[in-house]
Amino acid sequence: MIARILWLTVLAGVAIVTVGLQLDRQARKTPAMAQSVPEVVRSSAQLPVAAGALSSDNPQYALAEAERLIRRRPMPAEHLRLLAQAQFSAGLTDESALTIQYAAQRGWRDPLAQEAILRLALEAGDEPEAARRYAALFLRTATEDALLEELGQEVLAAPGGEGRQTLITIVGGGERWHNQFLRRGARVMPSDAYVEIVKATADAGAAYDCTLLRQIERSLTRRDADAGAQFVAVIEETCGS
Repeated sequence: MIARILWLTVLAGVAIVTVGLQLDRQARKTPAMAQSVPEVVRSSAQLPVAAGALSSDNPQYALAEAERLIRRRPMPAEHLRLLAQAQFSAGLTDESALTIQYAAQRGWRDPLAQEAILRLALEAGDEPEAARRYAALFLRTATEDALLEELGQEVLAAPGGEGRQTLITIVGGGERWHNQFLRRGARVMPSDAYVEIVKATADAGAAYDCTLLRQIERSLTRRDADAGAQFVAVIEETCGS
């Protein structure tokens, strides 16, 4: 009889854990379910719980949930970024700055981490690092043009500066995204910086599409007549009259 009771108890425990794990997996698709997942089996569900805690008025609660997230799933950059936000809200500014750097190093596709590091690099006067983070945001199609335009005014401000030189190196080595650079750069980068980067990379051997260059020249001229005139000269050097 006792053995039967123990066996039924074990089965009930396994069933409860199984249901909890299923709820945890379902929370990936339905974040609103996360709070319903028992704390002891939360893994995927801990991310929406921690994210929701950041919106609360209790920074210590947010920090505790973010730390729990890191203990359970330490690898994703997004999780480290949430921890950095929670640390900042809790007044741990030094820890937050260090954590966001780890997040950005681990995940080049996390846009908030990249933007945070970019701004920290600008504050520290590290133009090459800011430019690298700018490139990461630039390559992400979901990044808003308005943000790239705002950041570009700072990262690429100095003619011949380290920010522009870093972009020249990155663009020159990225043949697969030359067309993306040409189209989007003409919209979001400072016009003179854009022309400088195109000229330097073309001089170094970048094989740009001449038809695309001529199409861009018209829109660039409407945006900035002086830059457009300089761009015409670049096209003539690169593609001929």
